[in-house]
Amino acid sequence: MPGMTRRQAVVMLSALALPVSTKALTAQPRLVMNDASGLNPTPVFRHWHVQADPEKQVIEQLRRELKAAAGEGRPVCVGAARHSMGGQALVRNGHAITLDLNQVEPDRARKRYRVHAGTRWHQVIAQLDPLGYSPAVMQSNHDFGVGATFAVNAHGWPTPFGPFGSTVRSLRMMLADGDIVTCSRQENPVLFADAMGGYGLFGILLDLEVEMVENLLLEPRYEVMPAEVFAERFMAATRQPDVRMIYGRLNVQRDSFFQEALLVTYRPAPVPATGLPPASAQPGTGDLARRIYRAQIEREWGKSFRWWMEGRVAPALLSGTATRNALMNEPVAVLRNRDGRRTDILHEYFVSPEQFNAFLEGCRMIIPKARAEFLNVTLRHVRQDQDSTLTYARTDRIAAVMSFSQRIEPRFEADMMATTEAMIDRVADLGGSFYLPYRLHARPEQLRRVYPALPAFVARKRAADPGLLFRNTMWDQAFTSLGAAGLTP
Repeated sequence: MPGMTRRQAVVMLSALALPVSTKALTAQPRLVMNDASGLNPTPVFRHWHVQADPEKQVIEQLRRELKAAAGEGRPVCVGAARHSMGGQALVRNGHAITLDLNQVEPDRARKRYRVHAGTRWHQVIAQLDPLGYSPAVMQSNHDFGVGATFAVNAHGWPTPFGPFGSTVRSLRMMLADGDIVTCSRQENPVLFADAMGGYGLFGILLDLEVEMVENLLLEPRYEVMPAEVFAERFMAATRQPDVRMIYGRLNVQRDSFFQEALLVTYRPAPVPATGLPPASAQPGTGDLARRIYRAQIEREWGKSFRWWMEGRVAPALLSGTATRNALMNEPVAVLRNRDGRRTDILHEYFVSPEQFNAFLEGCRMIIPKARAEFLNVTLRHVRQDQDSTLTYARTDRIAAVMSFSQRIEPRFEADMMATTEAMIDRVADLGGSFYLPYRLHARPEQLRRVYPALPAFVARKRAADPGLLFRNTMWDQAFTSLGAAGLTP
């Protein structure tokens, strides 16, 4: 500046810069949340973990939270365990809410229970088990929130049932304006269908009325067979009235990939004079199951050993008798990954029994070429779902729940994307579907092909929530892209 020495200019500029530097040094670190994959770090504006407040206070605080977020022009996203990987429980720079409330009210006369949406499944079992009852359907692990299970319309492995939503009789939900509505197949049926597997895009689930069934002592039967006969025997077993739980597995060794299948059925066993043992008292395998499972990574002998243990040794040495509740009362940590260089990635595909062998053929062509290590596929029965708008089971389906171990490197992520797209194309060609809550790798035209109801779903979402208050990464990255593809009205 004119008349100012170099030294004076440096002093002045340093003084002007001082407040900026001080502010930078004292700024709060940005809050970042993630899901189970560890691949979706998402900065959020605020996180409210609701754990112990009385119900009335929670409802009023939720209304204040919605009003504040709307005033700031920020989205709201509700989650629980945030285990799924499709971004449905995360939203960038928004208000994240974690519901974690233990409220279960059993009604034995009606064989139903009223449950807060934030209640975890192990808490449901803890309340129902002493009464001799069990959730009709729940996710295969007990860590997740009941409302989150409804929001993704997850299924379990009891048979013969459809997804969890098929056992929900009614629910209460808070809309974007703070109003609370009751939804069922008779009251607000369209909103009920949209919210079932609607990924939290229509409102905040408060509580649900859900069916329960009697708890039973069950005994397993194991059958090893060629994979080509599995679908026929699997579906025949689901029609046997004494089969109450069922699942299958496939051999994942590369030299015999998907050539051999294991069918496990559970039937009622005599109850001892002492009665049913508590669900929490069932014998476990400690860390052994996890070690055997993880030994498969980059070790073909590990895959061979696990298949031998699961199909031959365990049935011969273990009775396997357990209650229905105990079989479902298992945490995700049983098989947890502890290698920071890797992450577990889930896929799930649903095919009709008639197309199952063609599905196997496609898997044999696609999966062994993937960079990721393929660890497991569990096969389950899902009855036809005519309730939810975004149904993945328009007919009775065999569900293939797949687990990959993926290195956390860009080239492995790119390869996983290509593998997923190839699998979706194959399944779509067979009239099947894929599960939306996992990685957002499907192309817009694949979404349109497999979920033809998405345009109507998106249109009703925009009409019900014109300010798009309820948003998540799935909406921002996948569903809104449908508009660019000409899918939204």
